[in-house]
Amino acid sequence: MTAGDREAAIPDLGAEGPPFEEPWQGEAFALVVSLRRAGHIGVREWTEALAREVAADRESGAARSYHRQWLAALEALLAGKGLVGEAEREARAEAWREAYRATPHGRAVELEGGRARAAPPPPGRAGAD
Repeated sequence: MTAGDREAAIPDLGAEGPPFEEPWQGEAFALVVSLRRAGHIGVREWTEALAREVAADRESGAARSYHRQWLAALEALLAGKGLVGEAEREARAEAWREAYRATPHGRAVELEGGRARAAPPPPGRAGAD
């Protein structure tokens, strides 16, 4: 895969609107930046991993969002480099699924020490469930 192929595979997000629709998207972005700064992943390595996810979706006709592709690339790199084991990743994913199921509608899903915790309702929605 050439540099041009990698760049062409990553869509232009443009300058309009916020870059992240959900907090997890910004957190995934920040994690990649932190891993790069700490020397755990290289720029080229990251670009190739993300380009593979984007290209795979194009080839299969999948409709994952850019941020889901970003997350899949991050997970693949973390696993491939042994930074996060499969058991640890699955345990965390299950903790989030449990937190999601336990959180009342309208409240933010949060983990506290790896366990579900219902966040307080947003301002103006006190007591609303």
